[in-house]
Amino acid sequence: MPQSTLATWHELVQTRNTKGLNSLLADDVVFHSPVVHTPQIGKALTLQYLSAAFHVFFNESFRYVRELTEARGAVLEFQVEIDGIAVNGVDMIKWNDDGKIVEFKVMIRPLKAINLIHQKMAAMLQASR
Repeated sequence: MPQSTLATWHELVQTRNTKGLNSLLADDVVFHSPVVHTPQIGKALTLQYLSAAFHVFFNESFRYVRELTEARGAVLEFQVEIDGIAVNGVDMIKWNDDGKIVEFKVMIRPLKAINLIHQKMAAMLQASR
């Protein structure tokens, strides 16, 4: 199942297909943002955050540079340039036996990038309300 879940994730990222996220997420998925203190619980909130992230992160410079996988999870290191700032981070993804994502955690560096992402994600989330 990992290859299917991971392959689907990569396809959604490559095509910037936010509509495909709904079928990939478990109803009780938990999203951990690098800038929000508390976990965001449930499919609706996770869809909001990931949809905003698709718009903020996935430009022509975005690329995964390393991938570590296990039976029901993966850590994907990424690099992207946003507004002239180099952003480096990881997506930590866990899925259940059905291949549905149950946890999604994002970590970002450096501090300048975190501040930029915070600003851009807040604007995207505000606009979606």
